[in-house]
Amino acid sequence: MGASDSKLVFKKGIFRLSEERHIPADDTYWTSFWELPETSEDVFSLFAPADVRRTRDNALENLETLILAVTSRLFVLRHHPSFPDPEIAPDSHALNCIRVLTRILPFLYEKESLQAWEENFFWARRRKRTRTSLIANEVLFDESQEVQPRPPEEFEDAKPLAEELIDTLVDLLFFSDLTVPRQPHGSPKVSYSIWQSGVGCATSIPTTKEHESNRCEILRLLLTLTSQSMYMSLSVLPLKGTRALTHICTCPDKQVVLSVLCSLLNTTLKYNPATWRVPYNTLVFKDPKQILVTYTLQFLLVVLLYPVPEEPGVLTPKNFYRHFAGRLHRPQDFQFIVDGMTRILHQPLQANASYIPGAQNSVRFAPETIMLFWELTQCNKRFRSFMIDTERAHDFVIFVLFYALEYKGDASKQGVVRMCAFLLQTLSAEKNFGINLNKMFEAQETLPPAIRITGFRGTYADFLIQSIYNLITKSQGKLTVIYPALLAVINNISAYLEGLSGSTCTRLIQLYNSMSSPSFLMANETNHNLLRSLLESINAIVEHQYKKNPHFIYAIIRNRKRFEALRSFTLESGQEEIERRNRKKKEAAASNDPLETNSTRSSLESLRSPTASITRVPTLHDVPEDGAFAVGDDDDSDDEQRPTPSPSSHSENPSRASSVEPHADGSDVPRQLRGMSEKARGKMPAGPRFSRQNSTSSLGGYSISGQSQTGAFEPTAEWIDSWLPELPLHTILTLINQLTALLPRQSIATDSPTPAVLQRIQEIQLVGVDASPVRVHMFEWSPMALGWYESLLWGFVFASEMQVARGTVGIWNTTNIKLFHVQQTAAQGPSLTSPRGAVDAVGSNIVSRIGAINLRGAAGSPVPPGGAQAPRRSG
Repeated sequence: MGASDSKLVFKKGIFRLSEERHIPADDTYWTSFWELPETSEDVFSLFAPADVRRTRDNALENLETLILAVTSRLFVLRHHPSFPDPEIAPDSHALNCIRVLTRILPFLYEKESLQAWEENFFWARRRKRTRTSLIANEVLFDESQEVQPRPPEEFEDAKPLAEELIDTLVDLLFFSDLTVPRQPHGSPKVSYSIWQSGVGCATSIPTTKEHESNRCEILRLLLTLTSQSMYMSLSVLPLKGTRALTHICTCPDKQVVLSVLCSLLNTTLKYNPATWRVPYNTLVFKDPKQILVTYTLQFLLVVLLYPVPEEPGVLTPKNFYRHFAGRLHRPQDFQFIVDGMTRILHQPLQANASYIPGAQNSVRFAPETIMLFWELTQCNKRFRSFMIDTERAHDFVIFVLFYALEYKGDASKQGVVRMCAFLLQTLSAEKNFGINLNKMFEAQETLPPAIRITGFRGTYADFLIQSIYNLITKSQGKLTVIYPALLAVINNISAYLEGLSGSTCTRLIQLYNSMSSPSFLMANETNHNLLRSLLESINAIVEHQYKKNPHFIYAIIRNRKRFEALRSFTLESGQEEIERRNRKKKEAAASNDPLETNSTRSSLESLRSPTASITRVPTLHDVPEDGAFAVGDDDDSDDEQRPTPSPSSHSENPSRASSVEPHADGSDVPRQLRGMSEKARGKMPAGPRFSRQNSTSSLGGYSISGQSQTGAFEPTAEWIDSWLPELPLHTILTLINQLTALLPRQSIATDSPTPAVLQRIQEIQLVGVDASPVRVHMFEWSPMALGWYESLLWGFVFASEMQVARGTVGIWNTTNIKLFHVQQTAAQGPSLTSPRGAVDAVGSNIVSRIGAINLRGAAGSPVPPGGAQAPRRSG
C-alpha cells in the first residue's frame, strides 16, 4: 500500500465497518482487508484502537463477519495446493489476515460483557462448508455461524473456530516456503522441522529474513490469542485459565509439541547478543533476529508456565510442553541450554562494567531468561542435578545475585528481585547445592561494582550469605516480602557450611542482633518468625558443622549477651527499651543516629555498634539495638512518591513509556505463610518437592507488614508468651554456657580470635547438643503465587512489545488490562528505546505487600476462602 490514495481507500473502508450496519457477508468489501495493506504498520496505524472499539460497540455483527472473513481466507490459503504462490495464493494475504486478527482480539478481550459472546463465537462447535463446496462456489469465507438455512450436503461438523485458528497458525510455523525452506515436490507442505540446531536436532535448517519475519507475525498472533490472561484479575487467572492456552498446552500430538518446543528453545538459546556490539544500535535499527527471539522466548515461557485449570470430577490433562521439557535428559542438551542462558545473562554484567555510555541499552532478555532457568530447574530434576553436580549452578548463583542487587532499588523491577530470591530458595533445597558452595570463589574482582564485596575472600557460601545480607540491609525496607525466602536459603544450606569467614560470621550475628531487637519483634505479630528462621540456621551450623566453623562459634560467644537477653525478653522490657530509644532519638535528632530503627540509611556501619561490656545478667536496656533494617515499620516505603495507577491508558503518544503498577487496594496480593512447626516440618521428607500443586494453606496466614502501618497491632504479654518459649535457643545457650566456662575470659575479649583460641574451640566436645534432622524450607505454590507469577510474565510481554513497536504498533497499548495497571510515564533523558520506568515487573506495591508465597506449607491449614484450589503444576 505504497500510494496514499490506497491507504485512503483502506481507511474509508474501516470507517464503513462501524458506520454501516450488517454489511453483507458476500460483499467484495471484505477482500480489502487482506489485499490492500502492505505492512503490519499499515494495519496498526490505519485500523486505530478507536476504530476497533467503535465497531465493537456499534456494529458487532460486522466485526463477527470480518473475523469470519479473514479466518476463512487464512484456512483456504493454508490448504491451497499452490500456497504461498505470489499470484495464485500470495503469502501477503495470509499475513494481512494474521495482522487484522492481531489488531482486533485485544479489544474483544478487554470488554467483560463480551465474555459469553466470545465463548460462543470462538469456542462453540460449528458446521462449516465442505472444502468441495468452498472451491465450487468460490466462497470467500465460512458464514456458517449466521442463522441461515443451508443445504446439508454442503456442510460438515467442524471444531471450534478458535481451535482451527490455533492449529492453522501452528501449521504455518512450519509451512513450506513461508517459515521453513521449500519442500520437494510431492512432500507435505507442513514439515514440523525444528528451526535451529540444539535440543532434539543436530543441524539447523536454512532460513531467510522473510521466513524469520513471517515466524514473528505468526508468533505474535499466538501470543495475542493467549493474552486473554491480561484481562483477568490476578486472583482469577490461575483458577480459570484461558481456553486458547489450554488448547495449545494440552495438544496430544507429540511431534507438534516437540517441534514447537525445540524450535522455540533452540532459537532463543542460539541467539548471541554479542554479535552486534554497537552500543547505540537500538536507537536507529530494529534487529530482526532480536525481535524473533523476543517472541520465541516469550511464547516458550507462556506455554511452559501455564497451569492447566482443574475441574472437579474431571482428570486434568497435562501441559505437554512442560511435560516434555521435564523429560529432557541428554547431557549435551543440558550443556546447550546452560551455555545459551549463560550467554544472555552474562551480557548485562559486561555492559554494566562498560565505560561506553548507553552500552546497557543493547542488553535484553535477562529477566525472561532467569524465569526460563527457574522453570527448567523446577520441572526437570535431571537438569537440576546437572547444574549442581557440574557446579554450573555457581555461575547462576552469581548471575541471580547480580540482578537482585542491581535491581533492588528500582521499584519497577521488584518482581524480578523476588523471583531471584525464590530461585535461590529452589536451588538451596538440594543437599549437594549446599555442599558445593564450600568451594573457594576466586573471581570476585572480575565482577561489576554492583555485586562486588570489598575485601572479600572466601567460598561461594560466604559470597552468597554476604550478598543476602546486603540485599536485606541496603534495600531500605523495600524487600521485606522476600526476607523469609532469603532466610530460607541460609537455613537450607546452613547444615553443610564449612569454614565460614570472619566477615560472614559477623554478618550473620548482625542479622540476629537486628531481628532480636524489641522494635523489630514488636513491629507486627509475625516478625518473630523471621528471628526463628535465623536461629534455626545458627543451630544447624552449630549442631552439624561445629568443628568446621570456629570463627562462627567465636562470634556467638562474643555476642552472648544478646542471646541471653532474648531469653529474658518481656513486654515491659521491650516497651521500656523502645521508649528509651525514642528519647535518645529525640535528644540526637540533629544527628543521624545509626541505631535508629526507622532510619532508611541501612549501611554496614549501622550494624557494627559494639556490645557493652557488663558483668550482671544482661537485659534489653543494657544491650544496644542494631537498627540495620526496618521490617514492618510505619515508614516502610510508604513515603515514596508513586504514580497514581490508571485502569486504562489511552494516550497514544509514542514519546511516553508504559509502566506497570499493581492494584492499589492490595486485593491481588498473596500473603506470606507462616513456617511449619519443628514437629510438622520434621514429618516431611528431607528432599525437596518441586511440583506446583494445590495449596491447602490459608492465604492470610503471614504478612510481613502486619498491621503496624495502620497502628492496629498492639503486642501483649500473652502474644509474647505464645512464641518466645518456642524459640530454638537451647543449642545456642548450651554452647555459650559450656564455652565460657572452658575458655579463659581474656581469650574471648577481643574482636578477632587468635589461632590458639580457634584451635581450642575445635577441641572442645559439646555436651547436650545433638544434631537435629536436616529440614528443608521448600518453595511451594499457592493460587495467589501463581497469579503473581503469570502477571510478572505478562508484564515482560507487554513491556517488550512496547519496545519492539516503539510505541506505535503495540498490540495491547491502550487496552483495559486487569492483570496489572498500565501507566503512562514520560521518558526520562534522551533515551528513545529504554525510557526509565518501562515495564519489566509487576509494580512496587505488590512487591511491598505481597507477603507471600507459600514457603513452607503447613499441614492441616484451611483451604483458601471459597475452597479455590490452585492448578497443579506437575514437574
